[in-house]
Amino acid sequence: MTPLQKTVGLCLAVVMAVVGMFVYSVTREHVPSLDELRGQGVFMLPEPIALGGFQLETHRGDVFLPEHLEGDWSFVFFGFTRCPDICPITLSVMAQAERRLAASGASFKGVLVSVDPERDDRESLATYVRAFSEGFLGVRGELTELAKFARQVHVVFAKVPDNRFPSGTEGEEGGFTVDHSGNIVVIDPLGHYHGFIKMPHKVDTLLDVFRYLRATW
Repeated sequence: MTPLQKTVGLCLAVVMAVVGMFVYSVTREHVPSLDELRGQGVFMLPEPIALGGFQLETHRGDVFLPEHLEGDWSFVFFGFTRCPDICPITLSVMAQAERRLAASGASFKGVLVSVDPERDDRESLATYVRAFSEGFLGVRGELTELAKFARQVHVVFAKVPDNRFPSGTEGEEGGFTVDHSGNIVVIDPLGHYHGFIKMPHKVDTLLDVFRYLRATW
């Protein structure tokens, strides 16, 4: 190889390296910092909290215990099937985030925990969660067991009268609604309470949270 050929080869190698670095810088995923996440209403606990002491059931009829949250990152939302706005909006956002992550080969476990055990039976819960994603899991159970789970992840809910169904009318059986926290609870692959995402929920925020968790776990 002549000196000229060596020089040309070296120049080509340098150009290719520069181009490669440029392409990488453009196409790589941005991993947000904790400060950036806090600006989006996302908060990670200084020390994740182990969960335990509750027994619920899934919309498939399987027992749901704390250990069933292990193995994947889980985004958990406490709501109910008759919720007029917050719940369907949140689950829609979660479903969109799930589809976008699936396109890149990643995924999370989406879970809806019903805070309306009187009306959300397995069948209605199954129909509801599947309307958003076949991969989502609906969870229900006795009020005391739900409260055990909710307290550990700082979620509150309460049954309140619904004036749209006055007493003694045909709609009396639906004469209440359920007020509840709007946070999405983040559970890590060890099954520990890792953090939460405040409203309003956005697809890009969930994607940022997932990228941060995947990069720092």
